[in-house]
Amino acid sequence: MANHARLAIGLLGCLAFSSAGFAAGPFGTIHVGNWQGGAYTNDTTGAFSHCAASANYLNGLQLGLSQNAEGTWTIGFASPTWNLPEGQSTPVDLAFDGQSQFRIFTTSTHQKLITGILPVPALNVLRKSHLMVAGSTSQHPVQFDLAMVGKLLPIIANCVDQMKINGVASAGDFSIASPKPPIARTAAKSDVENPSAPQKLINVTGTGFVISGEGHIVTNNHVIGECVGDIHGNLVGQSAAKLRVVSTDATNDLALLQATGNFKDIATIRATAVHSGDSVVVIGFPFHGLLTSDFTVTTGIISSLAGLFNDTRFLQISAPVQPGNSGGPLLDTGGTIVGVVAEKLNALKVARATGEIPENINFAIKTGALRDFLDNSVVPYRTSAPTAEIKTTEIATAARAYTMLISCSAREVREKK
Repeated sequence: MANHARLAIGLLGCLAFSSAGFAAGPFGTIHVGNWQGGAYTNDTTGAFSHCAASANYLNGLQLGLSQNAEGTWTIGFASPTWNLPEGQSTPVDLAFDGQSQFRIFTTSTHQKLITGILPVPALNVLRKSHLMVAGSTSQHPVQFDLAMVGKLLPIIANCVDQMKINGVASAGDFSIASPKPPIARTAAKSDVENPSAPQKLINVTGTGFVISGEGHIVTNNHVIGECVGDIHGNLVGQSAAKLRVVSTDATNDLALLQATGNFKDIATIRATAVHSGDSVVVIGFPFHGLLTSDFTVTTGIISSLAGLFNDTRFLQISAPVQPGNSGGPLLDTGGTIVGVVAEKLNALKVARATGEIPENINFAIKTGALRDFLDNSVVPYRTSAPTAEIKTTEIATAARAYTMLISCSAREVREKK
């Protein structure tokens, strides 16, 4: 693609400069809010290069995000007013929501475009942020609204997966080509849905765990998101206590509650990464009152280090998860927290769509997102390196002291058929 001006006006050519040379495209479409893009190929070899999308801002700049065939993420900035020497390296400082800060090193791959590799920690913060400020020694800081980025990134990753499997000839509308498999949120409803009945209040239950001595409790946002009136929590064998909402993060499906008083027994977060194949334990209150008033314990392994469409905020686990497990602790074999149980695939809907019944495909939020959430909420928590393996019965005994049943009343929400 010899016409550099055309590339620059596509600006970023949706990051149309690949590391191997110029890129041709887009093939297919990505359209999420103001973000537009598609798949691109290397203009020299014709091989798939990357998927990307970009958005125009009122400040005259264009912001682009891209993932290549190897899985590396790139961020790019472009402006029709720039006249940069090609190959110039520029450090750029990124700040997200006025808190998390990262420095990346960009290169001017065109006189009107700079691009740089986006580190995984920065990507994870970007995914859930609302505002980014970017600046360098040669440019004043500029603000970028990150609306829709949380939805955009999984679509770009899905585009990459499709292109690697099926090739450019299969390119279509990546925004809708592979709709997200139906998810069954695991907060439990005690009432049987009656489509003809007026909206009413139902009992909703989930699970949480105590994370600080000051009574802070972690659960899923969807467990308490529809609550009307008071939210209650109780440890096994203890009376229910009223909880207050401290903070919520709908993007990462996390909520922080707090009970009054001091707590001696709290959960400990694992300080190092887990691996595919590691054994895990799920503690929670599924179908509370129908099965048992005590918590239940299930075991499995970490099946994958990413969720749907390579969503790196999540772990895929094989441990069985049922309604009511939401917000509960996912523990390693030493009894430290490695995730927050979040959701499961809706087996019946997947079976109707594919003819196959999925088994043991469940998801948990990684501790990276959890720790960011706690840090942003200014909540103390305890971390630990992996400890020696102990028996599952010992893990359950320890978890009994900090795993809490969460309950409230909520307005009934009927799913669309």
